[in-house]
Amino acid sequence: MTDGLKIVVVPVKDLDAGKAFYTALLGVEPLHDAPYYVGYETAGLHLGLNPHGHEQGMTGPTYYWKVADLATASDALVAAGGSVLQEPSEVGPGRTVATVADSDGNVIGLVQDA
Repeated sequence: MTDGLKIVVVPVKDLDAGKAFYTALLGVEPLHDAPYYVGYETAGLHLGLNPHGHEQGMTGPTYYWKVADLATASDALVAAGGSVLQEPSEVGPGRTVATVADSDGNVIGLVQDA
């Protein structure tokens, strides 16, 4: 059902401080650097910093699994005891994301690229 773990988004309260920390950790400069989001590509993974994450309800990093069909994946996870937290929404050209909680409340992100 999944093409693997592809994206981790970390909520940060201070984008400049987060950028300094994660640039030092990863040893690479961000590929996307905007006031609303900073994104890195490293070791086959996209790491994003979201300065609005806390106000959007993020309590920690969200891990996004790439799926071919977001609706099918979400439905299967709900049928297996999960619950939808964020309905699918387009976050960039051809990229749609959603979040689902497992039965313990752990947040699982799903991403579908067109």
